[in-house]
Amino acid sequence: MSTKEKIREKVSVKEVTSKNNEIIVYNDDVNTFDHVIDTLMRVCEHTPEQAEQCSLIVHYNGKCTVKTGPLNKLKPQCSSLLEAGLSAEII
Repeated sequence: MSTKEKIREKVSVKEVTSKNNEIIVYNDDVNTFDHVIDTLMRVCEHTPEQAEQCSLIVHYNGKCTVKTGPLNKLKPQCSSLLEAGLSAEII
């Protein structure tokens, strides 16, 4: 086969259609940055940098998606965020 010949390859792509839910944390006037960061690291297993970025997004945009996944995994995490005093919901 010469270098000028084109090789065509068929690629089959299967689309996975699973519904991922999101935990959204909302801004409030009660919690400190440190509390939000510590809580996100503890509950959502964020790195310190990730938790800090999320806290800044929450502060400046009013909300931030902090975790995505199946509902059964997000429910206990969202409950823990609420118990820690954060404003959060699953959508």
